[in-house]
Amino acid sequence: MSSQDIPEENLPAEQEAAHGAVRVADEKDPFADPGLPPHEHRIQDVDERAAKRSERTVALLFTVSMLATIGFIAAYVTIPHDKSIFVFPIGHVNALNFALGLTLGVALFAIGAGAVHWARTLMSDVEVADERHPIEASPETRAKVHADFKQGAKESVIGRRKLIRNTMLGALTLVPLSGLVLLRDLGPLPGTSLRHTLWSKGKRLVSTNTGLPLRPEDIGVGSLTFAQPDGLNETQEDFQTEIAKAALMIVRLQPENIKDKRELDWGHQGIVAFSKICTHVGCPISLYEQQTHHVLCPCHQSTFDLSDGARVIFGPAGHALPQLRIGVDSDGYLQALGDFEEPVGPAFWERG
Repeated sequence: MSSQDIPEENLPAEQEAAHGAVRVADEKDPFADPGLPPHEHRIQDVDERAAKRSERTVALLFTVSMLATIGFIAAYVTIPHDKSIFVFPIGHVNALNFALGLTLGVALFAIGAGAVHWARTLMSDVEVADERHPIEASPETRAKVHADFKQGAKESVIGRRKLIRNTMLGALTLVPLSGLVLLRDLGPLPGTSLRHTLWSKGKRLVSTNTGLPLRPEDIGVGSLTFAQPDGLNETQEDFQTEIAKAALMIVRLQPENIKDKRELDWGHQGIVAFSKICTHVGCPISLYEQQTHHVLCPCHQSTFDLSDGARVIFGPAGHALPQLRIGVDSDGYLQALGDFEEPVGPAFWERG
């Protein structure tokens, strides 16, 4: 419906002069401002029933958004993560992913559609030309901003259309809950799991290559041997998690070449055991220099001195490799005398 179809007495009282007078370009002023075209009123501007219909439409969209958000949370809690369904024409898809994507998409789309419909049918659509003004915020500018804000709030009819306001606030309040629920997928807090490994008193050192328990005579001077706790094997579901903390490297040094007293005391006849996990970002250490007793991380070249408590002598690693205290059991096999005294690998935010 155009303004020509509306009775004159029903037209709002906007001043058409605000659109500026139309001027025609001529030789003296070839770039004359033509002004804004005449404003055409919408049916919602003159018919309260039409405005009410638009209000209910916007409120319905916001309500749909709230219901979709609730559906998102319900789907996340109730649908098994390994369940699949057939959706034409996509085919078989994961039911949980499909439900989460559908409900979150509907929730966001409904808020956007509601806001667009609100702006296009109920908010003021009068075009106003505003001249350029200096950047500095003069008192007049601040007063104008305040006045414009109040005018905008008035024209948005948010104070008068309480149904829209309340449903919009409800939709905007519920949508962020989707993000909070997704935080659960970050996994449970690690607690103290990063501080402990499978090593314990009496646990034998088993060669990673052969799977056999190690004796002191199996470790030659200058050699580097990799070990893991007895009982840990690759068929276990948590193998990768546990080996990432318990991986061990064993080296045999001449006792007189060991500079750190605690390192010597925690070893056995010059055999010392350190964590294989680099303290920078957790890469496995595998490069050993026999003459210098240095081990090198291949990822970022952090270098540790195994003859001096595995302290850092080069690279970005922040602290020395943890040492495992070892001994020999009654059968002559190398065994751990406890767990590492400190967490292995890189530092983490809970670490004291």
